[in-house]
Amino acid sequence: MEELKKVIDTLRKLDVSSKTEKKNKLTYLSWTWAWDEVLKHYPMASYQVVKQDSGLPYVYDPNTGYMVYTKVTIEELTHEMWLPVMDGANKAMKSEPYKYETRYNGEKTVEAATMFDINKTIMRCLVKNLAMFGLGLYIYSGEDLPEQEPKQLPKITPEAYQKAIAAISEKKVTLDQIKAKYSLSENQEKELNNL
Repeated sequence: MEELKKVIDTLRKLDVSSKTEKKNKLTYLSWTWAWDEVLKHYPMASYQVVKQDSGLPYVYDPNTGYMVYTKVTIEELTHEMWLPVMDGANKAMKSEPYKYETRYNGEKTVEAATMFDINKTIMRCLVKNLAMFGLGLYIYSGEDLPEQEPKQLPKITPEAYQKAIAAISEKKVTLDQIKAKYSLSENQEKELNNL
């Protein structure tokens, strides 16, 4: 469990925003960049395209379309992920073209899926799978950058504390300005707040 936490903490902090692309208001991370980032930190990581009993890398249902699966293993922990094969409008692709109505633009057509569409989806599924380990997870939650660890402030020295008392008393600084610069004990904060 500690190893999993270490993997997630490491990958979650990586900023991959410079490697993303926008398409139809959605943000995508290229599989090559994602996999390269993982290998920089975990060179023994591996991934698998899950093949079905038929030997094909997808399942197909005539009502719902195609679905692909991947597995990623990092530090002996494996996550499986799945993703439907979709067109550019995120509509499920099937073996035959079909039409649907949109609210504002009338009838649209979804083309039949090709092996190229399936291959692209497998690699997008890999990136989604890597996000389960923390890499680029902020992209899926609509954020621009990964979470940053809170900045550790130095504890206030006795001399700086005395100067803070004087400065707050003379209304030269506020308590918030002191707290932005130093870590205060609960008692120090109460005392400065009462000035």
